[in-house]
Amino acid sequence: MGLSGKTTVAAALLATTAVLAPAAVVVPAEAATPSASAGLDGSGGHAAVQRALDAAVAAGVPGATVEVREGRNVWRGTSGVADLGSGRQVKAGDRFRAGSVTKSFVATVVLQLVAEGKAGLDDPIERHLPGLIPAGKHGERVTVRQLLHHTSGLPDYLTEVLIKEDRDALRTLRTARYTPRELVAKAVDKAVKTGWNFDPDEPGKWGYSNTNYVVLGLLVERLTGHDLGGEITRRIIRPLHLKDTSFPTSPQLPGAHMNGYEWLDGPTAAPTDLTEYSPAAIWATGTLISTTHDLNTFYRGLADGKLLPPQMLREMRTMRAMDGDRPGRSYGLGLESNANYCPQQEPVWGHSGSVAGYNTYSFMTADGRRQVTLALNRNLTKSTEADTATRGIVSAALCG
Repeated sequence: MGLSGKTTVAAALLATTAVLAPAAVVVPAEAATPSASAGLDGSGGHAAVQRALDAAVAAGVPGATVEVREGRNVWRGTSGVADLGSGRQVKAGDRFRAGSVTKSFVATVVLQLVAEGKAGLDDPIERHLPGLIPAGKHGERVTVRQLLHHTSGLPDYLTEVLIKEDRDALRTLRTARYTPRELVAKAVDKAVKTGWNFDPDEPGKWGYSNTNYVVLGLLVERLTGHDLGGEITRRIIRPLHLKDTSFPTSPQLPGAHMNGYEWLDGPTAAPTDLTEYSPAAIWATGTLISTTHDLNTFYRGLADGKLLPPQMLREMRTMRAMDGDRPGRSYGLGLESNANYCPQQEPVWGHSGSVAGYNTYSFMTADGRRQVTLALNRNLTKSTEADTATRGIVSAALCG
């Protein structure tokens, strides 16, 4: 899950369950305790970011952690608790589930393979994965570029099928055992029964679909002969020394981490701890585990040309406007551009992540001078006030 993230998934849940509207909740007193570490310049001058961070916790998010970079200066702030049971406060190096930030990693690997001549951006996916998508009027036209760009028209197996059809999906998917091909098959079955969301690369059409990136994950495995997680590790994680980043195959979240929570039974009920979660239902769309430091390092490495040749990076950052529900936002090849955080500046770029229990934002200014990565351990059921505070954190960090 990602850009459609909270809005789409929450809407699907509310359409099929009796879950109450989210609201601020009472958390332990420790949850409101701020913590910040000064930047490398010793200034610690990010009061607006810290205030917004504390506001998110005051609005019902158990905990949050952020890293802001300005050139060589780094500032880290935290607020709230990582574990509601023990009351342990969030620490700057805590790991979390990064959600659809995973898509930037997958897209990078795909573009590396394109640069190596193993595939072309405009290759029909049928050439590399015959039979995966029925080669009819629509299927034979789907290309690698369209999958990366979310312009394939394929239905989203997650929000349009699994979550829509299961009244308690966020709980049941915790132990899911789907294979990637089974996930694609669910989207294809929906397309056969009710039609594609739109024709592949139809002018003016754009539609976020997690199915696209499952197909791309399978493409990576077909082209390399290795599993997707292994390729992400070999091509990105190791070269950039992302020591706290992994592509898990088990439900556990290793090392020091923030627990993830949702209030699935209503705002006055006890929260549901969703920390342990099977990666099977999200795989190439949102499985990544990381930290604020590692994600900033990834996007910095990407911007500095450490991962892609210039032509591929230009392709990646060639944006197309999203649908009408997302004004000011555009999407490239695994990257989002957002003009709403800093309206007086050029749009920032990066990606957001949205999975059960975790919400992530990782963005960089157009000139590359500022970066922010933010993670919270409540997502789909957080309040409107918390959403407003979250946007305030990103804006305060980037707009300066």
